[in-house]
Amino acid sequence: MAGELLRQAEKLVLIKIHPQTIIEGFRMAREVARKKLNDIAFDNSEDDDRFKQDLMNIAMTTLSSKLLFNDKEHFARLAVDAVLRLRGSSNLDYIKIIKKPGGSLKDSFLDEGFILEKSISVGCPRHKENPKILLANTPMDYDKIKIMGSKVKVSSMDQVAEIEAAEKAKMKGKVDKILAHNPDVFINRQLIYNYPEQLMAEKGVMVIEHADFDGTERLAAVLGADIVSTFDTPDQVKLGSCSLIEEIMIGEDKFIKFSGCAANEASTIVLRGSGLHVLDEAERSMHDAICVLSQTIANKQAIYGGGNAEMSMAIEVEELAKTVKTKEGLAIEAFAKALRELPTIIADNGGFDSISLVQTLRSELHGGRTTAGLDMKRGTVGDMKELKVTECLKVKEQALLSACEAAEMILRVDHILTCAPRKREDPRSQLH
Repeated sequence: MAGELLRQAEKLVLIKIHPQTIIEGFRMAREVARKKLNDIAFDNSEDDDRFKQDLMNIAMTTLSSKLLFNDKEHFARLAVDAVLRLRGSSNLDYIKIIKKPGGSLKDSFLDEGFILEKSISVGCPRHKENPKILLANTPMDYDKIKIMGSKVKVSSMDQVAEIEAAEKAKMKGKVDKILAHNPDVFINRQLIYNYPEQLMAEKGVMVIEHADFDGTERLAAVLGADIVSTFDTPDQVKLGSCSLIEEIMIGEDKFIKFSGCAANEASTIVLRGSGLHVLDEAERSMHDAICVLSQTIANKQAIYGGGNAEMSMAIEVEELAKTVKTKEGLAIEAFAKALRELPTIIADNGGFDSISLVQTLRSELHGGRTTAGLDMKRGTVGDMKELKVTECLKVKEQALLSACEAAEMILRVDHILTCAPRKREDPRSQLH
């Protein structure tokens, strides 16, 4: 959109129309286009079934141009179910995506809980019901001397044993402070050495180490817990909770599943596929769909796709151009041309006759067929409502505003100054 606006603006600049005049015309056209976009939007949020179908249509439209196209209905359902569990929240940290090579894309599934890609420490219980969970970010290995060049000299093995005993005593004191919180599960972002792990396992505490920064932050949000680094005030620390923690198998690897979390919005999408390249592309596609759906749930309004919105806005902007008597009218007309180019690009990408299709679409919308759009399967103008080609109003509106702002910013540039490249010396000349 920004590129088309700049292409049209360049033509106006070449006929000596000042960039400020062009920008003023673009702003007038933008407001009319934005108003039209809101006028053609529809809201089915009062009917849960119809709104869920709208979300499915939006997700399938989003996934139509991506790797997941052949299984778009399956993945659209996964995305919709995950976003609906958020209950209106826009915190996407509650939705975790795990990529696991093996199987096919159709084997991907949504798990109603939080899955951590770690394993439970040796000797600890593998199953905990209604546990109290302490989340920490603290060193649980022996202290290191962090002064450069410092040394500890000993003259006998007895002194080495004394140092080891002191280290053990200090670690035991720290573990006692942790156990004073009465946790059933201890999850640490950092490494946990065998000795503290053994002490906690003897008390029946489930220990999970190396739950990296991302995993710890997500768990804190999902379990409703604080992340602590010191353990001197047990009464001020908020422990997390869930109904069940258990170890599960996905493929050939072990994972930890948290069910019935305090923030019950949590869910995990497990993606299966033949290789990491496929899984990376599938993750990007799912992330796009989830982001669009979360905006739709927040805004609740949708519009028809297939070039319907762009052409509707172009027709409205053209009507405005007919009423403006100043030079800004030329910029408004150029804005309408830029909007008309977007359906043209869609048709060209499909390998169809774009000139004929776009003119037919324009005629249909002028004639009052408000749901008309480009049917890229048949290469004709079809009914977007019947074809279920739906987009999020908020995303389309933001694309319009961002494109206008980008075009305005570039139009304001008078000159571009470039520095001369640094002269590089021939290294061979230094050998003489």
